[in-house]
Amino acid sequence: MKNPIANAGLAFIYIVLISSLFFYGPKYMPTGEDTILAPIAMLSLFVLSTAVMGFLFISQPLQMYLDGDKKSALKLFLQTMLVFAIIVLIIFVLLIAGFIK
Repeated sequence: MKNPIANAGLAFIYIVLISSLFFYGPKYMPTGEDTILAPIAMLSLFVLSTAVMGFLFISQPLQMYLDGDKKSALKLFLQTMLVFAIIVLIIFVLLIAGFIK
């Protein structure tokens, strides 16, 4: 997508979904013996997250760059990063102000 707000927003939604899984998931998971599946799941999630974020942040700017539209590619990438940085800043301000517990 060539919309930095949509790209950053989708990245944030993905993070919210994964964070919710970590926060609420243990309540529904059976407790028991550790298995090899836990590190496999974590590494798999890391690889998936890298691919998703790479797609959302880099795929379109890279395609534009390779097509010769270098200035627009850099502009899209930086705008996406800026929008995401603003989202992160808002979250931290809400945490510090005590609105999110």
